[in-house]
Amino acid sequence: MLRSVAVIAMDGVAAFELGVLAEVFGTDRTADGFPGYRFAVCTPDGGPVRTQSGFHLVPHSDLTPVDHADLVAVPAHAHAKGPTAPEPVLDALRRAHARGAHVLSVCSGAFVLGAAGLLDDRECTTHWNYADDLAHRHPRARVRCNSLYVQDGTVLTSAGTAAGIDACLHLVRQEHGSAIAVKLARRMVVPPHRDGGQAQFIEAPMPRTPDAPTLEPVLGWLVAHLDRNISVDDLAARAHMAPRTFARRFRAETGTTPHDWLTNQRVLLARRLLEETDLGVQAVATRAGFGDAATLRHHFGRRVGATPHAYRTTFRERV
Repeated sequence: MLRSVAVIAMDGVAAFELGVLAEVFGTDRTADGFPGYRFAVCTPDGGPVRTQSGFHLVPHSDLTPVDHADLVAVPAHAHAKGPTAPEPVLDALRRAHARGAHVLSVCSGAFVLGAAGLLDDRECTTHWNYADDLAHRHPRARVRCNSLYVQDGTVLTSAGTAAGIDACLHLVRQEHGSAIAVKLARRMVVPPHRDGGQAQFIEAPMPRTPDAPTLEPVLGWLVAHLDRNISVDDLAARAHMAPRTFARRFRAETGTTPHDWLTNQRVLLARRLLEETDLGVQAVATRAGFGDAATLRHHFGRRVGATPHAYRTTFRERV
């Protein structure tokens, strides 16, 4: 049972990500029927640390509580992708994991877990903007760049900022049951569970090909006519190439097939229509070139990780 939580804060700690952990585990709500936790913010030497926002934070303790905590959490830090965390911090994380404690990171805190060796041969995630760097720095880690959070054994990693809330609620649900997790989410005025992954938060602009202007007119025309039924043969003819030559050239310049590129562009258009218009799902499917709502849902779900309706609910611009 989860009863004690230790959060490791170092210089450059991100205030919001630290605040997420404090809100979920450091706020006493026992009078309202919520479980209570012994909560400690720890620094390597017990002294104040400077936050990423510029103000200083006075901790509860040095790293001593880490050796007894049921959950050890590492929020994002401004320097997490840079110099390695202090060795006492890495040792404390290794000891916590070895004795079976939960270890959780928020956003770039995953780099600290990686430096401690806790991501080796494990699935994990971090903010989509850092995922490639995490995979490069820790090649044994299996980075899932599209996940809001990933649990592999007792190691739990989350994506950027608010995804830390999702990970914390997941742990509360796992430890205390769905009723408590839903009640806590309602208290915090957040969804008890978010569908989809990080793909729905990533801008995916049209790839540029400055070194190969031959296909630029074709790509520009294609983006302007996504509602049409277009074949590879049609595109090859527009580029004055044989279909096989066109397909090879297309992959060389964009890194993918014409079909996959076209589908991604249609999904991007559908995202914008869902955000900015009142069109129904069928109308969005027609305008984006999918033909029908079922086809749109299929491709949208695969690439965005959410249904068109759920995506619109989250991102719709309200006047």
